[in-house]
Amino acid sequence: MLAWSDCANQTGGGQTNQSPKSNSIAMTKLRSDFLRVLQERGYIHQCTDLDGLDAKACSGVVTAYVGYDATGDSLHIGHLVSIMMLRWMQKTGHKPIALMGGGTTKVGDPSGKDETRKLLSGEEIDANIASIKQTFENFLNFGGGPADAIMVNNADWLDELAYIPFLREVGRHFTINRMLTFDSVKLRLEREQPLTFLEFNYMILQAYDFHELSKRHDCDLQMGGSDQWGNIVSGADLARRISGAELFGLTTPLITTSSGAKMGKTTQGAVWLNPDRLSAYDYWQFWRNTDDGDVARFMRLFTDLPLDEIARLEKLKDQEINEAKKVLADAATVLCRGEDAAKEAAETARRTFEEGAAAAGLPVVEITLKEIESGIAAFEAFRRAGLASSSSEARRLIKGGGARINDEKITSETEDIPLDALDADGVMKLSAGKKRHALIRAV
Repeated sequence: MLAWSDCANQTGGGQTNQSPKSNSIAMTKLRSDFLRVLQERGYIHQCTDLDGLDAKACSGVVTAYVGYDATGDSLHIGHLVSIMMLRWMQKTGHKPIALMGGGTTKVGDPSGKDETRKLLSGEEIDANIASIKQTFENFLNFGGGPADAIMVNNADWLDELAYIPFLREVGRHFTINRMLTFDSVKLRLEREQPLTFLEFNYMILQAYDFHELSKRHDCDLQMGGSDQWGNIVSGADLARRISGAELFGLTTPLITTSSGAKMGKTTQGAVWLNPDRLSAYDYWQFWRNTDDGDVARFMRLFTDLPLDEIARLEKLKDQEINEAKKVLADAATVLCRGEDAAKEAAETARRTFEEGAAAAGLPVVEITLKEIESGIAAFEAFRRAGLASSSSEARRLIKGGGARINDEKITSETEDIPLDALDADGVMKLSAGKKRHALIRAV
């Protein structure tokens, strides 16, 4: 594990309070390796006390956490910025905590949601946490050392709370007036969407998590996306009121593409981190298809590549930028899926695009030979292969001339996929545009 000396011989430093401007963050001269790396790579949006946190990071080990609710069995690329922040703090000698929301998932975070989440059983939540843990093990080193990561479940304390004592000790520090100003609440009310009393408690429980982690693990810092700013500040304030602890909050900017789209949103749905939800090839391809204007920024955020190497690649223009995209795809896939998976994905892409081969490693969908012989419409085949999210999208793809079977363009969305398109191994290749491919195997 790389552990840099945590204090550099630098002086100066501005101050940011609860609503700093982005340019004040960029101009602040930081002394700790931890915050300086985050600053240089573009992770910092807001900080409750940047100078104070910088001084603390110089004087010893900072323990920080990010919370993740277990609403599904995999995290997705939307979580990747905060995971990388935990990774960088460990690489600079500090201790990361991955907090799993075994308790808060039973309530549901209303942030960014127009409607109440589906309530999961305890068994479903536990299964999701077990599945998610494998992703963190790719990015962090877990163990018992000073800078080793730990995974904690907030069900350990939230499930044991006594309601009336909790209201007396914690609830009295929250005013309805302030809670109504939170974006997660305002959004629901403005859209006249129901907000249950259960969900209204979420911000109190998240604040209490920070207080508990401070007591149990000497946690100094909570990090998260910019949409969590109000919750993070409330947690730091609660701990100060109850125990006098000096805690810090740090948020990342909302990551969008150069076109203004939300990062990780694709026509095929979420870009999952777990290999059983998305193949290594599709994960690699997501990064390979990055817009030209985003390549260097995504290298800084989503890889460990040195900044001088990124600066060199950033200068590539025209067709050469494709080489930089491959470097991005390789580096991002190595972190999430491992070196072998990244090499296999890159080789599959090379064979597919440079040799035109229906290479092993592409996503495979099995369809019975009997069904193909009976006739399966092309639009249905593309939908089932995952190259379109719906039948109507598949029809539009074919009508627009973007669909091919074995590199031959399809002219009618209602025609059946041809039986003679199967090769000797019973496989045919479906393509949506030039970059997305899948195999159908007759069984």
